[in-house]
Amino acid sequence: MALSRRTLLTVTGAMTGALAGSPGTASAAPPPSGGRRVRTGFDRLSADGYALLSGQKAGVVTNPTGITQHVEHLVDVMHADKSVRLTAVFGPEHGFRGTAQAGGSEGKSTDPATGLPVYDTYQKSGRALADIFTESGVDTVVFDIQDVGARFYTYIWTLYDCMVAAAMAGKRFVVLDRPNPVTGRDASGPVLDKKYASFVGREPIAQAHGMTVAELALLFNERFVPAAAGKAVRLDTVLMKGWRRADFFDATGLPWVPPSPNMPTPDTALVYSGTCLFEGTNLSEGRGTTRPFELLGAEGIDRKWAEAVNAERLPGVRFREAYFAPTFSKFQGKTIGGVQLHVHDRAAFDPVRTGIALLVTAKKVWKQFAWRPDNGIDRLAGSDKVRTMIDAGAGTDEVVGAWQAELAKFRALRAGYLRYH
Repeated sequence: MALSRRTLLTVTGAMTGALAGSPGTASAAPPPSGGRRVRTGFDRLSADGYALLSGQKAGVVTNPTGITQHVEHLVDVMHADKSVRLTAVFGPEHGFRGTAQAGGSEGKSTDPATGLPVYDTYQKSGRALADIFTESGVDTVVFDIQDVGARFYTYIWTLYDCMVAAAMAGKRFVVLDRPNPVTGRDASGPVLDKKYASFVGREPIAQAHGMTVAELALLFNERFVPAAAGKAVRLDTVLMKGWRRADFFDATGLPWVPPSPNMPTPDTALVYSGTCLFEGTNLSEGRGTTRPFELLGAEGIDRKWAEAVNAERLPGVRFREAYFAPTFSKFQGKTIGGVQLHVHDRAAFDPVRTGIALLVTAKKVWKQFAWRPDNGIDRLAGSDKVRTMIDAGAGTDEVVGAWQAELAKFRALRAGYLRYH
């Protein structure tokens, strides 16, 4: 690794630490009943008078989750504050204001509330995205989006793509941290094989990475961005105050805003890194219901699936025979059978192992089970191993065992970028 990159990250860490530890910032609001108040990166940046953005024209990559503790959107707050110069907004998948469904965006527009130009970043990367940053005229690109902790949730790759593009365009990059809602506990699941890289996984990280977006940004900038952009980006991260790695979202005292239309609650996020694998099959993953990714099923499935997966004795979760009629997506308008996950011990629950067990048992009890024709399961799982092993009759333990060596290497790499205890 070049000395210049080491120096860059050391300086970045020092600047972040100085901001994180600065005295005299505004006190946090009282925590709501049942939880303490975590101060997000944005809360801390604004309390410090936006000193980190002083003299800069700033543009923000955000979506509806970019809110303050008083549920005001940060774009509205920054636009009204004369101590910061906000000149542009960049919208990801689903859009800046969140009006688009999966696989959609809001396009280029003018925000009616602030009059700011909104640029569409969805499905843009590399030089095309760098040109958007150049066109916007910003000096600094700020990122603030709530993640859910899964490799295939696309906002972390929006982060990565924006970091690469900012480096190409010579822009500074600031990441405002938010909690990983399913804790920052140890990583789990298979690590992406680069041959299967896509927008649901650009670089080799674990399926459930157990990191915050600021921690991921530090890892990306040292390990992956230089290869894609020719150099690292000038990076600052603003850490949270009061967040602990063992915290689930309800311990933070922060308001939850769905980061995408099918991520309605933190309960959804808890199971998502395992059950999203069903997007790679012909079964419904619960889209079009009030419990996406917690309800799974298809026509012709009955109680036998719940019985089979309960027999696996997976830690922290039980499965209920369930019937539902999706209002859109797979099996729209049809009553189908399947299971609902009921997590009773979050600390013991392993979402990725659970997702594998559900795939293994679904294939055994439902003769119509099939992978999506484009083998999308391989992009979600990060290789063809899950698909080929299950097709060959492997059980849950065998499939999970196949990725332990690569996972151990990622855990060792990840340890160097963790910033919370």
